[in-house]
Amino acid sequence: MNYSFEYIDIILLAMIAGFIFLRLRGILGRKTGHEKNINTSFSHDFSSEKILKNKLNQDYFNEKAKEDFLRGAKIAYETIITNFASGNLKDIKYLLDKKVFDEFNDAIDERKKNGQKSQTTFIGITSTLVKEHKKIDNIIEVTVDFVSEIISCVKDKDNKILSGDPEKVKKVFDTWKFSKDSKSNNPNWLLTDTQV
Repeated sequence: MNYSFEYIDIILLAMIAGFIFLRLRGILGRKTGHEKNINTSFSHDFSSEKILKNKLNQDYFNEKAKEDFLRGAKIAYETIITNFASGNLKDIKYLLDKKVFDEFNDAIDERKKNGQKSQTTFIGITSTLVKEHKKIDNIIEVTVDFVSEIISCVKDKDNKILSGDPEKVKKVFDTWKFSKDSKSNNPNWLLTDTQV
């Protein structure tokens, strides 16, 4: 009789063990053979520089952000070029950093003082390329290479051509740097530097 109780205990314990096993398998799942090797699915290069670079790329300048930026940069480039040539900085002041605004304003004042006038016909942009982008604290800086086609000349007060050619399309290479505070509600980028 004692033996029958032992068999019942063993059967009861086996049932409890089976129940626990089935519950664990339901919660944890089971190996099917289609799992990726953990060694190949995770990079082992955990350098802080790479992690930071990837995080910055995702956070502030992914492909969508780059496309949107370049679309706006092309419009800003043409607007700034044509307004500077006509001597009208008032309409583009919101696109210019104070230093650039002052430089442009000084150039326009010098042109007026010498009795010169600029004539510019903007043909179009043939290419744009993001040369560099970086984030320093909250400030995002993007440097862009522009290649454009423009007809331009500078004439004196007697309408004599001093430079350029009013009949010839010339290819212009510019490198401009734009900047934006990522925490600002202002959506505009500011032109902070120009290189020809």
